[in-house]
Amino acid sequence: MEEKVAGIIEALKEAYPNPMCALHYQQDYQLMIAVRLSAQCTDERVNLVTPALFERFPTLDAFAEADIAEVEEYVHSCGFYKHKARDIVLACRMLRDEYGGKVPGTMEALLRLPGVGRKTANLLLGDLYRVPGSVVCDTHCIRISNLLGLARGKEPEKVERQLRDILPPEESSDFCHRIVLHGRAVCVARKPQCASCTLAPWCDHFHSAK
Repeated sequence: MEEKVAGIIEALKEAYPNPMCALHYQQDYQLMIAVRLSAQCTDERVNLVTPALFERFPTLDAFAEADIAEVEEYVHSCGFYKHKARDIVLACRMLRDEYGGKVPGTMEALLRLPGVGRKTANLLLGDLYRVPGSVVCDTHCIRISNLLGLARGKEPEKVERQLRDILPPEESSDFCHRIVLHGRAVCVARKPQCASCTLAPWCDHFHSAK
């Protein structure tokens, strides 16, 4: 498995040398907000919504004092807008009142924030703090890890634990970003392009389908 993981990581590095988060942000709390909006929504849609949102509420204090109903109007097109708007305002309020105005750098502290689960917390830890072992289990990561044979099952926490056991900690965050890019470009859920996939040599699904 160690050799397989190393091969996959190197192939992904070559294919996607710059594994950047697709969400646009400038401040740490803005990434937290963008990730919350991205639940059941595309990153592209979130990036269309956040410029006006961040202009209307240009600081953490502005979000903390925001009228939730007004935030709802800005994030309506992202879906589940009532829950998302409430979580954004309450999380920003907690950042201001309990965390000194900064997104915290531990899993335990992040999970206290409204709307922040393990997937969001791992992304924030990896992107903001480069914490080793940060495994972001989104739908792309779960699906492709199963196809490759790196993990079994669809429960995010179980897949996260399996990947954490086999991925080099310093590679985890970038691996997950690259898997997302690969899922959008090549290993598309409805029609995976297996014949041209750079990960085919290590893919259980590819070999079983021959």
